Amino acid sequence: MNIYSISMLKLARCSALFLLLVLPGKNPATAAESPVDYANPLVGTAPLAETELIGNAPPPGEELYTGFTMPGPALPHHEAMLGPINKDLTEAAGNHGIIWPYNHTRQTMLGFSSPQPGLTIMPLVGDWTVPPDRSYASVYDKNSEKASPGYYTVYFPDHQIKVELTTTERTGFYRFTFPKTDRGVVLLDLGAGEGSVEIVGDRTVRGQGGRGRRGGRSFVAEFSKPFKSFGTFRQNIPSLDGGRVRRDDVTSPDSRTEAGSYTGGFLNFSTAAGETVLVKIATGRTFEEAQQRLAAESSGWDFDGVKNHVEDLWRKKLNLIEIKGGTAHDRKFFYSALYHSLTSPRLVAKKGDPFRGSDNQVHTADYDRYSPVPFWDTGRDQIVLLTLLEPELKLDVLHSEFDMARESGWMNTSFHGDHAVFMFLGDWERGLDFDWPGVYEFLRKNATDPHGPRGHLAEYQQKGWIHDIVVDHPSPPYADGNAGVAKTLEYSWDDYALALYAKKLGKEDDYKMFLARAQNYTNVFDASIGFMRGRNEDGSWISPFDPLEPYYNFMMKEASGWQTLWLVPHDVQGLINLLGGREKFCAKLDEFFSTPYHPKGIARDVTGLIGQYCQGNQPDQQTAYYYDWGGEPWKTQALVRQILHRLYGSDPAGLAYPGMDDQGSTSSWYVLSALGFYTVNPATPDYVIGSPLFDEAKIHLGNGKDFTILAHHNSEKNIYIQSATLNGQPLNRPWFSHAEIAAGGKLVFEMGPVPNKNWGSAPAAAPPSMSPAAR
Repeated sequence: MNIYSISMLKLARCSALFLLLVLPGKNPATAAESPVDYANPLVGTAPLAETELIGNAPPPGEELYTGFTMPGPALPHHEAMLGPINKDLTEAAGNHGIIWPYNHTRQTMLGFSSPQPGLTIMPLVGDWTVPPDRSYASVYDKNSEKASPGYYTVYFPDHQIKVELTTTERTGFYRFTFPKTDRGVVLLDLGAGEGSVEIVGDRTVRGQGGRGRRGGRSFVAEFSKPFKSFGTFRQNIPSLDGGRVRRDDVTSPDSRTEAGSYTGGFLNFSTAAGETVLVKIATGRTFEEAQQRLAAESSGWDFDGVKNHVEDLWRKKLNLIEIKGGTAHDRKFFYSALYHSLTSPRLVAKKGDPFRGSDNQVHTADYDRYSPVPFWDTGRDQIVLLTLLEPELKLDVLHSEFDMARESGWMNTSFHGDHAVFMFLGDWERGLDFDWPGVYEFLRKNATDPHGPRGHLAEYQQKGWIHDIVVDHPSPPYADGNAGVAKTLEYSWDDYALALYAKKLGKEDDYKMFLARAQNYTNVFDASIGFMRGRNEDGSWISPFDPLEPYYNFMMKEASGWQTLWLVPHDVQGLINLLGGREKFCAKLDEFFSTPYHPKGIARDVTGLIGQYCQGNQPDQQTAYYYDWGGEPWKTQALVRQILHRLYGSDPAGLAYPGMDDQGSTSSWYVLSALGFYTVNPATPDYVIGSPLFDEAKIHLGNGKDFTILAHHNSEKNIYIQSATLNGQPLNRPWFSHAEIAAGGKLVFEMGPVPNKNWGSAPAAAPPSMSPAAR
């Protein structure tokens, strides 16, 4: 037996022992039965594996996008999120500035994150060096790595240390199980940037700084066992000495205070075999506030009690949807995606707590205040999922966004649209009660004041489109353009929602103004080639133009001309008219989903592909449902199933996402589509039907009613809808409205192996759209 075989045998024995330690009385092969057992936070941490699905992203030398999901413990909608770090956060390679701490394909661990941004904690045995060298980066046993809602664990065979993580609302809780050793160490590393650390007594470390948007906050770390000795370290900024890089590392045994770059502390322990060292970390505006949070949320050292409490919270959340049928993989992915969907937006301040608002002033929350919604991302789907499942929480989210607008003077937005209007109008249409007139004033201001967040708004108002500059770049993407096509399309979409909003308020003049602007998407449609196309400042078409090439910010936004063509969710019928009618529209869709993706240029965001379609980014994620408008809904049914199975979890580990989750957007697409419908235009109360993945799904609506979806004879082959009933009445259209399910209800599908081309295909059965069908 060679050395490699012996090492692998040892690793296998460690894995088996670990499973016995962390899963007492539970057979690992036993199928889970409840939603919380199926949910695996590791889902989304791996990249796709099939070349055909990946396309040509990323550039050579860079890692392919994963879902960028956090595999460590978190509470529903709370900010404290812990997790493993196996990628150095100082690495600046690629991903246009995106640095993510964990990728499932990596084999060594650098440490574990904490509630303090930039603060890493790492247990080890033996020698180590001052970060960022991190020679202590350790191989971890992949078979031992397990994650569940509220819990994460992994084993380091070289150090013989088991790590476990859990969390409360605002504190991180760690349990390190050491071997028998006199050289046990726990490192606390604040990372790059200025920071400070202070060791207090023999059980406490506190400090300030660290990387991240809240790096200036204070933290307190308490230990269950006194350390036998301690010290501090730092690394001064490297300098050039005779053309060579010179580093000035400082390690100070017995020192209690330190400040500088890569500042941290080391705590030394002697432990018996199997002895645990527990650590709790909390943050606050001051040390006193952090200490108060530790006392309030983690007064003792009952790690398992905290873990079980978090699991109970997630059990209640995940039980909001009950499913039957599907494969074990389907159920795992469904509840994992639902888990990721319900981690954001995140609580900023509980009712009665102080917080710093968008005006940089300290306020006291009179409701639960949440973080901003990334409207370009989760504003397409998650905002509706939350309204269905958690309407009371959603009202707090509405309050949060409204107050942020009042504090800053502008409604929050992201990228190129004002998509907050989708959330407010959509929730109004779905029956929530709010100050809709008050919100409208800020939505209207965003859409009419050129000094606001809508870039190039004056040109849009004057011309009805936004130009781009001509760039000679044979290998896109080009990052410095105006994204004029994308902006024009998304502003048009926003304007239609604003027109409907104004009409509901009885503002007829505004309704007419915004309705006219909602047609602006037609101004960037080049009928001679059948694509949306960029314009020069004088109105002429930009040339050359290749719809197969992806662009990052030139004409399009993180998309190609093919993918941007469909960015008209508010007027799919109008797009049908532009393309020459239903038959030509569906032929164009067929070409879209079947044309291989082989561009010259690379856009990192464009991955997770079926033909030219990109599931890994938002601009075209609704397009699989467009056949429902074109009279061929059976093609939507087949495509949705294909996307669910090929672009989620098709890698060897069964964890892959097609691209960035973007705080729950890609996850929410999966959840809704697996249930059998999607919110193509979330500003409307309409749900467009795909193909249900499960035999039965019961959605416990937040109003106390149940909406049940049944799929008789459903299977991996029986993916086509033969007929349907809604609340006992025949349903011959591929969509339904919120009003039809608001009081609960039952949607029943009869499924079969071949398409029923008569179901839902009549022109009158198409989902609502801004434009009527062409005569």
